[in-house]
Amino acid sequence: MSKLLSFWVGWRFYLARQSNRFISFISFASTAGIALGVAVLIIVLSAMNGFESELETRLLGVVAHAELSGVNEPIHSWQAIADDANKIPGIVAAAPFIRLQGLVQKPGGFQGLSILGIDTVEEQKVSKISEFMSPSAWSKLAQHDANNIVLGKSLAESLGLNIGDSLSLYMPDMSGKNRNNSRIGAAKSYRFTVAGVFELGGSLDLTTAYIPMQYAASILKMGDDVSGVRIKTQQVFDAPRLIRELGYSQEQYLYLNDWTRTQGNLYQDIQLVRGVMYLVLALVIAVACFNIVSTLVMAVRDKQSEIAILLTMGMKRISIMNIFIVQGALNGLLGCVIGGGLGVIIAENLSAIARTIEDVLGIQLLSADVYFIDFLPSQLQLFDVALVLLLAFIMSLIATLYPAWKASQTSPARALAGR
Repeated sequence: MSKLLSFWVGWRFYLARQSNRFISFISFASTAGIALGVAVLIIVLSAMNGFESELETRLLGVVAHAELSGVNEPIHSWQAIADDANKIPGIVAAAPFIRLQGLVQKPGGFQGLSILGIDTVEEQKVSKISEFMSPSAWSKLAQHDANNIVLGKSLAESLGLNIGDSLSLYMPDMSGKNRNNSRIGAAKSYRFTVAGVFELGGSLDLTTAYIPMQYAASILKMGDDVSGVRIKTQQVFDAPRLIRELGYSQEQYLYLNDWTRTQGNLYQDIQLVRGVMYLVLALVIAVACFNIVSTLVMAVRDKQSEIAILLTMGMKRISIMNIFIVQGALNGLLGCVIGGGLGVIIAENLSAIARTIEDVLGIQLLSADVYFIDFLPSQLQLFDVALVLLLAFIMSLIATLYPAWKASQTSPARALAGR
């Protein structure tokens, strides 16, 4: 009964508000501060989750999780490596590739270009690149002997090329005799027909292109050899361990590479921003909770006579303490509910809100030439929402302890004498 009485009195104190308007304003500020901190923290965490999801599904869906490439010579039997890869738990698939490096001419000079010769049947096992280009472009990459090339959209625009146009690639002559003795011959020009474009975002759109693997092999006179083998892992974070396990089991000397070396900086940046924002916004919530301390300290002084009357009527001091804990907790709970609701609504519609801001202001928040996406992603996770609400509510409860304890130490005689 005494617990219910404490809750009821605390609820009445909360609804009645303080006669002092300044105390009411501080109470409102503490609730608004908690709500704002909770909402912003949920939105930021959802945005970071969105970036992680896009990194894994978009960028790491195209970039190899890991790859093996030959040292000073091509790989002679890629199928044997693929068979060994399939025996290792955690490796999903393996596919061959041939890499060409060269220069393409553009207005004002030349630009480096990395071309991947792929087998469309095998490539679909390790990459989602086909999802980022038209079906006709993908089908032209399946024409083994055709000189078709699929460029990144940003690269095609910078070169002023459209589908059906010709592209000249300048490469050092590393074929035949020059390839065997590692001497670089005079540059040779190879002409390709633009069969389509892919749109992924970031530097890949500017520096990467795809051609049929058989045609790449004919350029380098490699026969059935390949430059390397790309693998896809079930868990992307297992890629460094799995590629070492596969590479060390081979007799040929091979270079080992994985996505943490080529794209790991993006993931580290996302984690760094997440950690910093979590700390900053947690401090914002903590500052708002300090306002609860101020509110309750002033409320205790304002309710000295009421506290004294309750004590003289036989209420225990722990019950007095519970009254003000309830009053402060209601402030924190209201802030959590408002902030949580507002944060969830904005996080669910963050991408649409960002697009609206871009249209209204005529700006672009994220550039595909700089980042690997050109939109603001968002992925709301209930765990994050629950964690933020729990953190904010616990901090608000902790903030009530000192003022509530101070209220329980009130002397009825002094309080009533000074009334």
